[in-house]
Amino acid sequence: MDSRFRGNDGPVYESASRRFRELVWEAGSPVANMLYVAGMANASAMMDDAHILVVDDDSRLRSLLSRFLGENGFRVTAAENAAEARDRLRFMHPDLLVLDVMMPGESGLTLTESLRRERAALPVLLLTARGAPEDRIAGFEAGADDYLQKPFEPRELVLRIRAMLRRVPPAAVPAPAGPTQLGAASFDAERGELRTAEGVVHLTGGEAALLSALARRPNEVLSREGLAELLGMDEAGERAIDVQVTRLRRKIEADPREPRFLHTVRGRGYVLKPGS
Repeated sequence: MDSRFRGNDGPVYESASRRFRELVWEAGSPVANMLYVAGMANASAMMDDAHILVVDDDSRLRSLLSRFLGENGFRVTAAENAAEARDRLRFMHPDLLVLDVMMPGESGLTLTESLRRERAALPVLLLTARGAPEDRIAGFEAGADDYLQKPFEPRELVLRIRAMLRRVPPAAVPAPAGPTQLGAASFDAERGELRTAEGVVHLTGGEAALLSALARRPNEVLSREGLAELLGMDEAGERAIDVQVTRLRRKIEADPREPRFLHTVRGRGYVLKPGS
């Protein structure tokens, strides 16, 4: 049985018994939309919660890759094209990018070239159906760190990702130059510590993570969806973000009903506006 992942122009298969079960993509078949990804053992022995951004216009392959990488211990965010990837990258700092070359609109090569100017340290693994030497050379010249031809064995993708992550330090979200001033309080994004004249204000892990994310992007509107994905929350994450915001306002605002620092931008999300 062929256990390799293919792209838009071919069937996608999952090998049996702890790896994959066969996925049949057959026109008119009642099983055409069924997807099963077997759980992998020893997820704790894999890379520690590395965040992978998967960009591919093939929804089937994108979904399969996201679920497979998730089963292998990675935190995964997906985008269907370069424009959506750029939007995600405005507020998140993944550890590695898995990027399809041939996409409608901006190609993976063009996006890679752009990222090399903006985020030189971000590892990029290109996926493509083209495997000629000149195609691989073009990928590396664009700035890719690795290149994998479709169809590919999913285990090889995981091994390549792990090898790339071993060669680079985890992505670091830029921290403010100093504490973020919120009136009489100050927040240290590096430590996740909120202080007032009376001492340290207790923050839960979720509150500290959310405030840190906002403090690293001051005066920038971050969507609820984006914040949820950035913090690795599940499908209920957007509602959880709302709850955390309400709790944070009680701790940093003199009047939580009339916030000075943590604002809601209707229809868009939240923004932190530091000030004395």
